[in-house]
Amino acid sequence: MSAPRGLTAEESAAWEKLAATVQPLHPRKPVPPIATIVSVEKPKPKAKTPPPATPKQTAPPVLPQPKPQGLDSHWDRRLKAGTLQPELTLDLHGHNLDAAYDRLMSGIAQARAMGARTILLVTGKSRPVEAADRAERRGAIRAKVLDWLAASSHHSAIAAVRRAHQRHGGDGALYIVLRRER
Repeated sequence: MSAPRGLTAEESAAWEKLAATVQPLHPRKPVPPIATIVSVEKPKPKAKTPPPATPKQTAPPVLPQPKPQGLDSHWDRRLKAGTLQPELTLDLHGHNLDAAYDRLMSGIAQARAMGARTILLVTGKSRPVEAADRAERRGAIRAKVLDWLAASSHHSAIAAVRRAHQRHGGDGALYIVLRRER
């Protein structure tokens, strides 16, 4: 970006003429001239007083660290090995974004009602697309899925979202692991 060029004398005169006709919506208090604000008096030096004694700071109480939310190693091994058999499969191929969102939300609600813990979500492989084109190009559903899940009413019921094993679709699918209902 280049530096502003400034106003010519003619432009400056036109600006002053225009600015004189404008009335502010919320007028400000008039500011006194600078000459009346400046004071000649010098402040009197204050007697130095010692700073107040600060109480000895105690360390904050150590709170127990919450256990990380997500999956334990047993789940991760099963997901990586592909031995997990999803209890519900949702295929979003051929849907537009609105239909895919509705199908995803109703599918998660159905899985929760059934007591299912694992969902295989087939979205298709993601494609590098610009943010402005996500509604029209391939891979748009995959690009939106994580945002949809995070903003949904089901977000607290989701324990983890992982990439699917190759036999279940690999990069074109996701596992959604739901928390156990209590």
